[in-house]
Amino acid sequence: MTVSLAGTVALVTGAGGGIGGATCAALIEAGAKVVATDLASTPAGRRPAGADWLDLDVTDEDAWAAAVAAIERQHGHLDILVNNAGISVVEPIEGSTLASWRRVMAINVDGVYLGVRSCLPLLRKAGDRRKGGASIVNLSSNAGLIGAPLNVAYCTSKGAVRLMTKALAMEFSALGYKIRVNSVHPGGIDTGMLESIFQRVHELGMAPSAQAAYDASVAAHPIGRMGKPEEIAAGIRFLASDESSNMQGSELVMDGGYTAA
Repeated sequence: MTVSLAGTVALVTGAGGGIGGATCAALIEAGAKVVATDLASTPAGRRPAGADWLDLDVTDEDAWAAAVAAIERQHGHLDILVNNAGISVVEPIEGSTLASWRRVMAINVDGVYLGVRSCLPLLRKAGDRRKGGASIVNLSSNAGLIGAPLNVAYCTSKGAVRLMTKALAMEFSALGYKIRVNSVHPGGIDTGMLESIFQRVHELGMAPSAQAAYDASVAAHPIGRMGKPEEIAAGIRFLASDESSNMQGSELVMDGGYTAA
């Protein structure tokens, strides 16, 4: 069945990254008008083709207000919010800093909270006119389901996104808002972020090389490989569409079997 998002407007955060860029492409292919957002410093070559671009620091409340106002002015409505922006800081808790912890939480957790709260008025209106309701897709991780060494802040932040998703789904349903909220939980995905993580694991002495760290991670995925950004984007597109209209507060785990054992 072909997923159609014709007539919808979607906002995607972290659009300059691998999953973000692939998500924009998947939504555009399905017929959505996509507003891609990321930091102003994002190179032109990483800004998704075919999408409108808005500079957005997801930790900045005023920047969110400006982005929502621009979307309402230019498009008149917003049907889909994809909270994809996120970072990972690989470090042992011993020797870590409060500043580093707060940076991860600000982007990975506060950014989702601010996105939902800021876009809510437009999403409520869209929910009333769209068959399957408006859709919010929050990017968590398999690290939001299980723990991992050297990733205390990241695991904590993604666990928070997981439960924030469920709490929002319950709240909106109780209030009668026609907004669905679901989370996606990727495993290892071949992106620039993953490369930097394995390099850091090597630097901390947890693997003889970045390649060895990569190979060990592949071995932990029963599917026998890392995932691709396009595969995660397909799951996000499904949750954004009316084809997932019976999903609310759900976890879409797309981790190659990593958490199945």
